[in-house]
Amino acid sequence: MTTTPMPPETERSSAPLLAALDLTPDGDDTFLGTHQVIPSGRAYGGEIVAQAERAMSLTVGDDRRIISLHGYFLRAGDVDDKTRWEVERVRDGRGFSHRAVRGTQHGKEIFRAMAQFGVPTTGIEHDQTIPDDAGDPETLPSTADALSGADTRDAQYWRYHRSFDIRHAPSSLYTTPDGERGRSQFVWLRAWDRLPDDPDLHRSALTYVCDYTLLEPILRHHGAAWALDGVVTASLDHAMWWHHDGRMDDWVALVQDTPFAGRGTGLGTARLFAHDGRLLATVVQEGLVTLP
Repeated sequence: MTTTPMPPETERSSAPLLAALDLTPDGDDTFLGTHQVIPSGRAYGGEIVAQAERAMSLTVGDDRRIISLHGYFLRAGDVDDKTRWEVERVRDGRGFSHRAVRGTQHGKEIFRAMAQFGVPTTGIEHDQTIPDDAGDPETLPSTADALSGADTRDAQYWRYHRSFDIRHAPSSLYTTPDGERGRSQFVWLRAWDRLPDDPDLHRSALTYVCDYTLLEPILRHHGAAWALDGVVTASLDHAMWWHHDGRMDDWVALVQDTPFAGRGTGLGTARLFAHDGRLLATVVQEGLVTLP
C-alpha cells in the first residue's frame, strides 16, 4: 500500500464526504467509489460503510428507504485505489427489499454487507430522546482548539480535512487521555457546508460519521488516546438501524457507550440524535483494540 501525502491545509469543507458518496456507475448494479487521502493510507471505515449503503440504495425504488445494514470489514481499503461495489438484488417484496453488496480492490474483497429497505408505513411509535446532559455543542471546544500545538501524524487531518466539525464531551482523546475515565461520552458533529436537500444523501452522511469515534469509549475507559504509542484499533463489523430522518448540516449528537471489551476486541454502541432531540439512528460496532 502506498501512502499518499496529505494535501496542503485548506479551508474546512464537506467536499470529501460528497466526493465519497458520488459513486460512478460501472455496469449493471455496479459502482465505483473513490476515497479521501488520509495519513494512514487506509480508507476511512465510515467512508467504506457509507459507499456500501449508497450503492445498495441506488438499486431500490424511490418508495423505499433504508431500515438497517449489517456489514463486515474484511481487509483495509487503499486510499489510492477505487473500490468496486457489486450489488445483488436479493429480494423485492411488496413492503421490503433486501440487497447484498461486496466491495473489492485489486481483485480482493475488502467489505461485505447486507441491507433491508422498506416502504414507510404507520403503526405504533415510541423512541428515546436526547439525554438532558448532552450539553450545548456551541460551547464545546472544536477539534482545532483541542489540537492546538499538536504535531502528531494525524493532527493536520483531524484539524482541517474531515468533512465535519466534531466536538467532544467531556473531552477529546486525540493525543492525551484527559479527564476522568468512563465508559460513555457525547460527540457532537455537523457538516462544514450546507448539504443538498436529498434525504437519501443525509442518510448516507449519517452512515459516514459512525466510524469516527465509535471505539473511543473503550479508549476512555482504559485511559488511552489515539496518538499514544502502542494503540492499535481496527473496525471489524458494523450494524446500523435508521429511525427518523434528519439533516447532517445541523448538529447531531452521538451518545456513546461500551458494554464490553475482551478477547482482543471491544464493543462500541451509539445512539444518534438530531439537535431537536429526535432519535436518528442506532449503531453497534466491534473492533480490534490493542492498548500499550
